[in-house]
Amino acid sequence: MPKTHSVMTRDVQTLHPKDTLQHAAQLMERLDVGALPVCDVGRVVGMLTDRDITVRATALGLAAGTAVDQVMTADVVCCQEDDDIEQLQQTMCESQVRRVPIIGRDDNLVGIVSLGDLALRQNSDIEDVVREVSTPS
Repeated sequence: MPKTHSVMTRDVQTLHPKDTLQHAAQLMERLDVGALPVCDVGRVVGMLTDRDITVRATALGLAAGTAVDQVMTADVVCCQEDDDIEQLQQTMCESQVRRVPIIGRDDNLVGIVSLGDLALRQNSDIEDVVREVSTPS
């Protein structure tokens, strides 16, 4: 059974809880991502999405200098790097999340998995099956 670490993105950029919303937005723009894990000493303490910035922060009238911990989602669903991919998919479905931070045995962030990562894996699996079926014995 394939494990989560086989599909996760490593070397994830993170935010600190006291980083500003402006810094977060600039980082998201530069990386072309819509969400970033918020970590304190390697541990995931939240997730910040572009929606958190545009909807939550704006609705509350918060300034660009506001700390991300004021609008981040603090109840973050995480998976372990050794979890089966099926368990990861089930967790994502049940929690209705598009991205899941992946933590190691020491509970520190080691990667992240998005729906796109899973879609790429499934396309790769389909291509492998097509190759296998198409290759003459």
